Formats: sequence, structure tokens, C-alpha cells
Amino acid sequence: MEKILVIEDETRIAELIRKGLAEFGYEVTVAFDGEMGKRLIHNREFDLIITDVILPHINGFELCKLIRQHNPRIPVIMLTALGTTDDKLDGFDAGADDYMVKPFDLRELNARVAVLLKRKGKETTSAAGQELIYEDLRMDLNTKTVFREAQEIKLTPKEFNLLKYLVENAGKVVTRTEIAEKVWDTHFDTGTNFIDVYINYLRKKIDKDFSRKLIHTRPGMGFILKMEK
Repeated sequence: MEKILVIEDETRIAELIRKGLAEFGYEVTVAFDGEMGKRLIHNREFDLIITDVILPHINGFELCKLIRQHNPRIPVIMLTALGTTDDKLDGFDAGADDYMVKPFDLRELNARVAVLLKRKGKETTSAAGQELIYEDLRMDLNTKTVFREAQEIKLTPKEFNLLKYLVENAGKVVTRTEIAEKVWDTHFDTGTNFIDVYINYLRKKIDKDFSRKLIHTRPGMGFILKMEK
């Protein structure tokens, strides 16, 4: 039985989530503030963490960063009433794998939990001793580190996953829809610019200080990872 930690200070919502996920077969532990959540994360093993953003003592963004320092691979879903693009980007930059805005349907939450747990299992199996290499770019899937021309490049978890998808599809144009589905495991409203924002983040880190560029836009189609001068 997979173990899920829910960090939510609103007792009613926490209990609804606990009961709902328990009905889907998960073992659920609840923490009612960020400090309590931090202690549980360091003292017990969990397969997935669900955390609110606005929490007493330690907010969800800071807590997510602490989670990533403790366990870079554990899936994290953020639940919050904050639903702007900037809020979501802050969540992803802190290390969240997914972001749901309150109110939400428990069936949708369960679906996202199932997807992240399935992906976690695949990554654990495939990452053993594995590297991705394209031209002068190297990604270590075990340590989640990236190097270009022997220079280490610091990426957030979401940037790492986006770059991984581009490298796995090097030489092929990938659409925004494909990236949303494969990297975020969701369908974004076409009015949002999540993908373009993250592509720009990657360009600044992967290409800015190098004469040969890797990440390119194909207008009207999408993006391609290809070594071009």
C-alpha cells in the first residue's frame, strides 16, 4: 500500500482528502502545519506528498524546497487557492511536480496521484546507472545533474524534466501539447504560457553562455533540441 503525506492546515479539507485517498487504497498521514510536515518527512518514508501553500510555521514553497533537499525524487503535489500563472511557476520552481487549485475534485486528485506514482516507478527502474548525452550536453539521471562542456548547470526539477524530454527527442520538433502531456502530465489551457516560460528558463541556462545553441523554436510548430551554430 503506497503511503501519502498530506500537509493541510484546514482540518475539514485535510480530512476530506484523507478519506478520499483512503477509499482509493492509499495509506494517508496528515500534518496540520509545515513544521509537523517537515518532521514527518525526515522521520518516515512516503511515496508521495501533497501540501498546501499557505501553512503555519513553514509555507508550502519553502517546505517543497526542503523536501527536494531530503528526497529529490519523491512526487509533490501542491494544493492552494492561489491560481495565477506566477503562483504556479513559483510552485514548480520550488520543486512541485503538479499544482491543483482549490476547490478540486477528489477523482482528479486521485488521477494525478496515480500518474505521478506510476512515473516515479518508471524513473526508479530506468535511472539506475543511466546517462543521457547529446553533443556536449550530459545528464546524469541518478544525481539529477547536468553538464555542458564539463560546466555544471543548476536546474530546478521541472527544468530538468523538460530538458530530459527534449534530449530524449533530440532532432525532433516537439509541440507545446506534447510537452504539457509528457512533462507536466496534464493538458494546459492554451491561453497559458507555461511552456514558453520554461523554454526561456532553459535557454538562459543551457545556451546563453555557449556559442553553439541547442534549443530552438520552430514557429507555428514547437521546439527542437539540435546543435546549431
